[in-house]
Amino acid sequence: MIRHDKLSNAEFGRLVRHKVICLGGNSRLRIYGTMKCKSGKRMKKENRVFFASEQEAHEHGYRPCAHCMIKEYKKYKNGPL
Repeated sequence: MIRHDKLSNAEFGRLVRHKVICLGGNSRLRIYGTMKCKSGKRMKKENRVFFASEQEAHEHGYRPCAHCMIKEYKKYKNGPL
């Protein structure tokens, strides 16, 4: 898990280009989603975290976003992952 407020803009861009960062999350709400999610783009920088994979997000106790990851969210709501 990488915190956004600890990254410079150049470093953030490099990590995205090299696919080190694939998903974004909200540390206060414990939700993760795609990098293009409208909800994720609106959150405060100090609450934003990044993950390399869904597995990493699950290991940190985050759940899928109901807006951008509908299929994964339904699986989460209907039973254990």
